[in-house]
Amino acid sequence: MARRVADWLKQAERDLALAEQARATGWHEWACFAAHQAAEKAVKALYQQLGLLGWGHVVARLLQELPEELRPPPELIEEAHELDTYYIPTRYPDSHAAGAPFEHYSARQSERAVNYARAIITFVRHHLAEPSDSR
Repeated sequence: MARRVADWLKQAERDLALAEQARATGWHEWACFAAHQAAEKAVKALYQQLGLLGWGHVVARLLQELPEELRPPPELIEEAHELDTYYIPTRYPDSHAAGAPFEHYSARQSERAVNYARAIITFVRHHLAEPSDSR
């Protein structure tokens, strides 16, 4: 497996920038989705660094399945759980009983999503920067 840690992390940061732009322009459903994507890709960068396969799109599970010494605090996993709720319904009208996805997301939700993704990226960056890594 080719190690592409830097690529995963760069894309995570770009997805976070998109989430921030979408939030600033009122596209809250896309801000929430892009924040989820940023967090997922950042965690997958950490998996790559560890030589592990991070499979799937459930950020909370990916964080919970990290080696014990790398697992984040429970608060960060809770934040990831919220981000996970933005993976599908932010994009598909049939995920809601009625209304288009954009009608279901608010500035408050997108603000939380962006902040949670930023916290997860910071967590990942901290572990990638540790002197014991073998980059």
